[in-house]
Amino acid sequence: MHAVHIGRHGGPEVLTWTELPDPTPAPGQALVRLGVAGVNFMDVGARAGGAPGWAAPTVLGVEGMGYVTGLGDGVENVAVGDRVAWFYHPGSYAELLAVPADTLVKVPDGVPDETAAAVMMQGLTANHFTTETYAVRPGDTAVVHAAAGGVGLMLTQMIKARGGRVIGLVSRADKAAAAEEAGADHVLVSSGAGFEGRVKELTDGAGAHVVYDGGGSATFRSSQLSLRLHGVHAYYGPFMGVPSLSVTDLPNSILLTYPTVQHHVPTREALVTRTAEVFRMVQEGHVSPRVGGRYALHDAAQAHTDLESRRTTGKLLLLP
Repeated sequence: MHAVHIGRHGGPEVLTWTELPDPTPAPGQALVRLGVAGVNFMDVGARAGGAPGWAAPTVLGVEGMGYVTGLGDGVENVAVGDRVAWFYHPGSYAELLAVPADTLVKVPDGVPDETAAAVMMQGLTANHFTTETYAVRPGDTAVVHAAAGGVGLMLTQMIKARGGRVIGLVSRADKAAAAEEAGADHVLVSSGAGFEGRVKELTDGAGAHVVYDGGGSATFRSSQLSLRLHGVHAYYGPFMGVPSLSVTDLPNSILLTYPTVQHHVPTREALVTRTAEVFRMVQEGHVSPRVGGRYALHDAAQAHTDLESRRTTGKLLLLP
């Protein structure tokens, strides 16, 4: 089989199309033939060397869907022939994968392959953000950074499904339409700080209930100044820089949280429950992932280049 491999950390040029031995499923694992792999900023951080736990050499990728072709001993929750998806399995940029079966979920018949792959990482992230990180209620106002990106579009749709109001931030005017199509009530063009004044105007001076901030250090302070009394700053931009602060710098008695990937679905039960919620929202029409680019698996370097350039909107997918 072939996989997208890195021998060292660096730019997109370190991604190589490499032939590797076919994996054999160990006890508790399923052998899966890749159908679609998702591309995430986490992958960029892993490639560049900025993501903990990703030592080179390695195969990149964490998310995707595929078809079970074999089983290790003791696997009962999936069978050969099942369509399955996974939220986090390192090494997902590969034609074949040996995946722990308890990290797999079955894909409902009404959910297409590309949709299943596109909603795992970013859909489960948005689900966690809009429930446990901050439980969006009808009438709440949320500021969504990178509202035309994969997570941003998912967040916007889920916030609207819960009755919330969305102020979306996009880096360029040509991305505004994507955020508006997802349901954003207002879209502001901002590539850095300085948007807090407009947020306050749009909320009659009160500020937002929650800011979902994946913009990095440059937007950190403005996100906090956009919040109302006891508002929630959900910061998830570690690969864009992690700012330092004094707790006395926090305005309006706001709450600061750093929701991490490991906490989106910390248990098998949470994985099954939250994935079912996301798939149900897809089937009911509340969530519809926007595919911003399709690439052959061996062209993963181009996908990374495009993602880092900020030229893309929506979800990027790799097809074997």
